[in-house]
Amino acid sequence: MEAVGDTLEELWISYNLIEKLKGIHVMKKLKILYMSNNLVKDWAEFVRLADLPLLEDLVFVGNPLEEKYSADQQSNWVEEATKRVPRLKKLDGVPVIKQEEGEEGEN
Repeated sequence: MEAVGDTLEELWISYNLIEKLKGIHVMKKLKILYMSNNLVKDWAEFVRLADLPLLEDLVFVGNPLEEKYSADQQSNWVEEATKRVPRLKKLDGVPVIKQEEGEEGEN
C-alpha cells in the first residue's frame, strides 16, 4: 500500500474477507473507502480509519462490527462510528448530519 499511499484517493475492497486494517494509515490522500461485507469485528480496527486525514466517504455495511451495532436497538451505529472517525461526511451511502453542541432540543 505504501507505493500508492501518497496518491490513491479511492479504494474499493468490498467482499475480501478483510479482518484487520493494519497499514491503512499510509493512505494519506484516501477520500473514499468502500469496504462493505468484510470481517472487521472490533472498534480497535475501525479506529485505524481515523488516521486517514481526508477520509470522508466510508461504506462499512456488512462487517460484523456494523451488523452488531445496527441490530442492537439500544445503540446507534452512525453515532458510534462518526464519534470514532469524526471527519466522515458520508457513511454507508447516507450523508452524516451532526448536531452542533447546544442545538439539541432547540427548534
